Amino acid sequence: MRSTASVLHLDLDAFFAAVEQRDKPSLRGKPVIVGGTGGRGVVATASYEARRYGVGSAMSGREARARCPHAAFLSGRFHAYRETSVRVMEVLRDLSPLVEPLSLDEAFVDLAAADLPDLEVATVTAAGERLRQRVHEVTGGLTATVGIASSKFLAKVASELDKPDGMTVVPPGTELDLLRPMKVGVIPGVGPATAERLRRAGIHTIAELERIEEDELVRLLGQAQGHGLWQLARAQDPRPVLAERETKSISVEGTYDNDLTDRRLMEGLLTRQARDVGTRMRKNGFSGRTVSIKVRLHDFTTLSRSSTLPSPTDDGGTIARVARTLLGDLDTTGGVRLLGVGVSGLADWVQEDLFGESTDEDDVEEVVLPPQQRSRTWAPGADVVHDEMGRGWVWGSGSGVVTVRFETADTPPGPVRSFRSDDPALHRVEPPTED
Repeated sequence: MRSTASVLHLDLDAFFAAVEQRDKPSLRGKPVIVGGTGGRGVVATASYEARRYGVGSAMSGREARARCPHAAFLSGRFHAYRETSVRVMEVLRDLSPLVEPLSLDEAFVDLAAADLPDLEVATVTAAGERLRQRVHEVTGGLTATVGIASSKFLAKVASELDKPDGMTVVPPGTELDLLRPMKVGVIPGVGPATAERLRRAGIHTIAELERIEEDELVRLLGQAQGHGLWQLARAQDPRPVLAERETKSISVEGTYDNDLTDRRLMEGLLTRQARDVGTRMRKNGFSGRTVSIKVRLHDFTTLSRSSTLPSPTDDGGTIARVARTLLGDLDTTGGVRLLGVGVSGLADWVQEDLFGESTDEDDVEEVVLPPQQRSRTWAPGADVVHDEMGRGWVWGSGSGVVTVRFETADTPPGPVRSFRSDDPALHRVEPPTED
């Protein structure tokens, strides 16, 4: 643990939903839920207005609608989130060269590498406030919560204490005073199963965890987790802020409205996903040896299978062939809700012609999407433009009709109009392509 509060953790508040509220004036101050738009969908982010009704991330769309039926359910615009995230990460790197992004909306910053006169509490507090203000400016009004402490663990804990739009600085020497009253669930890696195991052992708070000998924790939880919790309960976290985090895997998955039962269709979808994985790997200069598939069955049981190749590959056809073979080992007769393909064991070189000539386009033409996927042409929340009305976004669609609210981030709340779904004057706004 450092002797200074020099690790900063920044978390953008309700990020996806906040971007939607920024770009859609009529949704500001109202419940917004990103994700959960389909029958099998799950919530990616809920605005704070929706959270008051008990809606949270990873909740099924069906439950979210039951809790907050008047919310705006949007499918998500990842190009907008990515573009906003890039602006934020640039601001963080202006503060310090050591920035460790964890996701689009979350990052650690090493203030010891920043150009600050000292690392006293008053100095890092002022730096944190300036950072939050700068993020607000470059994102068009989004807010961020910041935690600053002597380690990554404590900075992360601190950033959860004053949400949304707040900041907590943990002065050196007070770390254990902060941690001891907290529930063990604040520790990363302590999920419901581990928390229940600790509860059965009479451990509810970090203070109680701190009193347990390391050997006893190892017997209870295993070597790695037991040792890790023993350290964190004592505020010991030596992990550095790493500007370059190793990419461990690349994957693509999809959730489907109706259970899939046609094996040929599943193979076609896996083939398309494998091609996308291969494209992403080549774009980022990676190859990999271990191909895996993820299959969620009709009863929500999740299965995974993997196979390791003798040499790395980035070829979509090769990845698809292995994925289809892995699928053949599973019983999917009851129906499948989710399919995914991933590659891990990443390397920066490729063994050419591992299985002969490249098969990147293998079977792609035979992919047939389920009817519900094919017919959903106007996703809720998607950007559109009308030849006469200008720019807007999809309010809803169905039965051959699409309803659009015409407004942008820079206009007041706009009018709502409905059109035939095939109206030639209405166009999707295609997101910019990545370089």
